[in-house]
Amino acid sequence: METVTLVVDAANVVGSVPDGWWRDRRGAAERLRDRLVPVAATGLADVPGPLTVVLVVEGQARGIDSVPGVRVDSAPGSGDDRIVEVVTETPGPCVVATADRELRHRVSALGAEVVGPRAVRG
Repeated sequence: METVTLVVDAANVVGSVPDGWWRDRRGAAERLRDRLVPVAATGLADVPGPLTVVLVVEGQARGIDSVPGVRVDSAPGSGDDRIVEVVTETPGPCVVATADRELRHRVSALGAEVVGPRAVRG
């Protein structure tokens, strides 16, 4: 069975909960990254692990480090465009975590499954 790649739209997932993330976008992205480590091992409700996890960050969150289990990809421009590129470049099945309607449409057209932010926020 092929390993599933989970591509997480950091800006969208972080922004889905009004917990003050806007005061420290970088810190919020780092906290999300750290919450994804167990997801890489155990998987999601309908997608068993282990998963390859790619967290796509943009803007002020660029440059945060990857950690074991979660590769951070800093988008040079639009995070949504980078997510589409990651899905296109990834062999095998992909799941994208986002609530962005346009992005959901774009990655679904490429064959990716889509889940909402709650699926990865825990």
